[in-house]
Amino acid sequence: MSSTIRTGHPAGRSDPADRTDRVDRTDRAPGPTPWPDVSPPVDAGPNLRERLRRAVARHGPVLATYGVLKLIGFAFFMYLLDSAGDFREKHPRFGGGAHPWDVLGSWDGWWYQQIALHGYDPALEPVPGATGMITLEGNSAAFFPLYPTLMRLVQEVTGLGPYGAGVTVSIVSSFIAALGIHAVTSRLGGRRAGLVAVGLWAVWPGSGAEWAVYSESLYTALAAWACHAVMTRCWLTAGLLTFFAGLARPTAVTLVAALAVAGLIAVCRRQESIRRPLLAVAVAPLGTLGYLGWVGHRMGDWGGYSKLQDGAWGHTFDYGRHSFDVLTSVPVGHFDYLFAMPFEDVIGVGVVLLVPVLTVLLVRLRPPAVLVMYTVLSYLMVMGTQQYFGNVSRYLLPLFPLLVPLALAMRRLRLPSLATVLGTAALASGSYAGYVLFELGVP
Repeated sequence: MSSTIRTGHPAGRSDPADRTDRVDRTDRAPGPTPWPDVSPPVDAGPNLRERLRRAVARHGPVLATYGVLKLIGFAFFMYLLDSAGDFREKHPRFGGGAHPWDVLGSWDGWWYQQIALHGYDPALEPVPGATGMITLEGNSAAFFPLYPTLMRLVQEVTGLGPYGAGVTVSIVSSFIAALGIHAVTSRLGGRRAGLVAVGLWAVWPGSGAEWAVYSESLYTALAAWACHAVMTRCWLTAGLLTFFAGLARPTAVTLVAALAVAGLIAVCRRQESIRRPLLAVAVAPLGTLGYLGWVGHRMGDWGGYSKLQDGAWGHTFDYGRHSFDVLTSVPVGHFDYLFAMPFEDVIGVGVVLLVPVLTVLLVRLRPPAVLVMYTVLSYLMVMGTQQYFGNVSRYLLPLFPLLVPLALAMRRLRLPSLATVLGTAALASGSYAGYVLFELGVP
């Protein structure tokens, strides 16, 4: 399929840097692919200095936008921790520590540090005399291996401890995720929209986990670039990235399904032969299946991972019963449901109700199917699982396509207005996305 955008570039190609306002759909030839290829023209042989200059010009604004907004929110998060001082009275595993920044390595971060130091020992160990919901001892096998493996690698290379290595992996991954979010959004609405989307991801509820010893930034980076690979028809790259995403978080099954649907559509529309999409779909789920199979083998129970999540953390797929209980209780001021965390849950309810609105706006833009399927399936998986409800803002953090319609609307704002909106949200995120998540709830 050919497509042409009137930008004055030779051969109908366009530079995303020039597409600051809109994609002119009227100039696109009819065809099944709704979005054109806007990759910049490739210079035959620029020298190293010129390549670096172009890389800085292209990626510098993305990294700066994300970095500045995150630093604002992070600094205010640390200020709130220090001024309140409650973390000093908590156990280092559960939101405490000697310094404010130690909080970033607590909760799930403690488990990741233990894995980086000692590896795995999968087991289903009953809690003596337990008869309630929690009947099994917590075990590190509940946490997928890619993130702690990278932590261990950084430890070996840099000499950092597990905490420093974990934060390093998260921060680097967050910038890679920002570049991926920008790449995807720029294809749909130009570079300015891409920058806005990056800024919105930096201040999203739950974004406090982006620079913590958590795997959200790593998973988001893999998901964003996997979706971009599908959009650019790099099927094997998409399959490999999804494979690694499946080693980072169990929710990668939604990314596998989205890749499969996108491949099927491409084949049915005769945009691709069946070989490359089929190979990508065959590779994509092997990460998740391989880890779950290994855990089941070590436990002597092929359903061991699910039993561990259910018996040690109370996480089980209940088809949305717990979510419905929360959504019908919080609006009337009742907090007598399972795992109630009032302040965190109020924010979670707001996020959960916002997602369908943003999804409808996303669908109206007619983006590539991979973005819609990934978003919808991920949302349904989160809502269908019994867990600490306030964590939905963190669980939904990787759903970056939700930011696309907001970014396309906000790109029309002048720079001072845009800076004011995002800057204010960044400052506030230190509270609603950081302090509330780690100190007033259970992230």
